[in-house]
Amino acid sequence: MPDHFYTPIVVMGVQGCGKSTVGLALAEARALRFLDGDDLHSEVARAKMASGHPLTDDDRLPWLTRIGETLAASLHQGDPLVVACSALKRSYRDLLRSFVPTLVFAELYGSQELIAERLTHRNHEYMPPTLLDSQFATLEPLAADEAGLRVDLIHTPDELVGLIHKGIAH
Repeated sequence: MPDHFYTPIVVMGVQGCGKSTVGLALAEARALRFLDGDDLHSEVARAKMASGHPLTDDDRLPWLTRIGETLAASLHQGDPLVVACSALKRSYRDLLRSFVPTLVFAELYGSQELIAERLTHRNHEYMPPTLLDSQFATLEPLAADEAGLRVDLIHTPDELVGLIHKGIAH
């Protein structure tokens, strides 16, 4: 049985749900390194999103592969990560799990209205709020047979970290 505190975790969900905020705090709580998956997007993908165009599956494949390779390499070195990554589709999560079969997902979810309101207070380098509709259209919530848990955004970031930490530790 793996040590749950050293289990790599992907904090997932649509843009503006708090993946980076919660992921960083979760990494700190578990004494793990944090990686924002957005940092692994290509310049071409960033430019496409910045122009208001959603990525296709073909656009996302190299990015998800880089994330999977990074997760696997860090785990192999005994340095598992907490990664913020949208991981919107089951097929994306399956790809990430092909690199790290023990990978656990924590999905942050809330209403589209709540997240749209949050986006009015955020200025992201290349993810305009206009992409939120496409993110929700693409989203396939974490299924019951997938390792991980879903946590509702009605909670504060600290509460979300506590729920994820507890949910993964047991």
